[in-house]
Amino acid sequence: MKARYLSVVLLFFTASFAVAISTSEQVGPILSRRIQSARVVMFQLQEYLQGRVPELPKATSADQWTAESEKIREHVLEDVVFHGWPKAWVSSPPHFEDMGEIATGKGYSLRKMRYEIVPGFYSTALLYQPENLHGKVPAVLNVMGHYGPIGKANISNQTLCINEALHGMVALNLEWVGQGELSVKGDAHWFGGQLDLVGANNLGLFYLAMRRGIDFLWENPHVDRTRIAVTGLSGGGWQTIVLSSLDNRVDVSIPVAGYTSLEGRFALAPITEAGDLEQNATDFLVGVDYPTLTAMRAPRPTLLINNAQDNCCFRAPLVKPYIFDAIKPFFRLYEKEGAFQFYENTDISAHNYGFSNRHQTYRFLAESFHLSSSSQEIPVGQDIKSYSELSAGVPENNLTILSLARKMAAEIQRPPLPAAAGRDSAWAHSERAKLRDVVRYQPVTVDHAWGVANTLQNGVESESFRILFSN
Repeated sequence: MKARYLSVVLLFFTASFAVAISTSEQVGPILSRRIQSARVVMFQLQEYLQGRVPELPKATSADQWTAESEKIREHVLEDVVFHGWPKAWVSSPPHFEDMGEIATGKGYSLRKMRYEIVPGFYSTALLYQPENLHGKVPAVLNVMGHYGPIGKANISNQTLCINEALHGMVALNLEWVGQGELSVKGDAHWFGGQLDLVGANNLGLFYLAMRRGIDFLWENPHVDRTRIAVTGLSGGGWQTIVLSSLDNRVDVSIPVAGYTSLEGRFALAPITEAGDLEQNATDFLVGVDYPTLTAMRAPRPTLLINNAQDNCCFRAPLVKPYIFDAIKPFFRLYEKEGAFQFYENTDISAHNYGFSNRHQTYRFLAESFHLSSSSQEIPVGQDIKSYSELSAGVPENNLTILSLARKMAAEIQRPPLPAAAGRDSAWAHSERAKLRDVVRYQPVTVDHAWGVANTLQNGVESESFRILFSN
């Protein structure tokens, strides 16, 4: 392990009190002077993080990788995603309410839905179905990105879902926490940290929110359980790869501009491009990186869509080596290389699920589900609805990420401290071990300290050090 550095300044006030009061103008320049440049700090941070990127597992055969994938899947779900979440919530059946039908054009029906993520926390959804539906048909879960207050009323999403229904599929579009009808302050994704503070991995809430959609489709009597797909843009692309890798019920996966490897993130900007909290949740990427999740899709049909000049993130040439090229050998083990595809969109220089990307989705769904219908997009501009038309409504007292964390905190039962006489070394040792485990404490020593600067003027003395640590 290469050594890391820290810069510190020690200040000594040696003058009288009257003089010391006037020293703020002297101290300011001392503290503002950089001991180590920002570029060096950034380089060291990149190097430090790079050394902790999980390696892509080795796969020697289809049987071996299938078994290994199951072990990884069980570990991530049981030990990470659902850490701290009540088992009754995790295993509860889907609870969807029909909030009424919306008038549409010919060829499909549209219903507003409301569903429970966990007790007291509701989200909304839209259910698009082929008109005069008979028998069992394929289904697509459409998950949302960061569309802000407009949420599931986004035109691209409506166009995609309507076309899926017109092409003979059931389409479910979920509102995402923090967006659309859940676009409230308490649902800002960074409040996921409050869930971590009360012992529940914040990723669990986001995972349950999207998994409920698969639960609903799985129980839908018109859905062919062998033909279920997930797709979404941006944050929806992230949801797509996570859900479709960890839930074996998902046959087809089409993430759009939603993720890359940790190495890919660190190479660009490890601080400003860290992603939302759930994307790098506590313990989530310890030993398992996004390329591994992608490899776990083998041999199921998977189409990765990225934009060549995306104005947000995940540009195709920059992510393809990590999440596609490196993963092809896993599909080759099953002799299913054709089931793993990559599409680079050059039509729009933006973060989008536009016409070309949607066309690729229709094509891939038709191929994977063996549909006889055309994969061309059907014009549906006349059927686009407004936000208010699509709103299903959530309860007035609906929980948010923040209020859920507060509720869970209030339910924590802590044993009282033992009386002073009982606080013996054994009790203290036990509690200290728990704390060490929670904060991942590892001892650190100072290998060397260089004095690099000093001042001594008008009663203020300073010494600046560059300190070399053992880890």
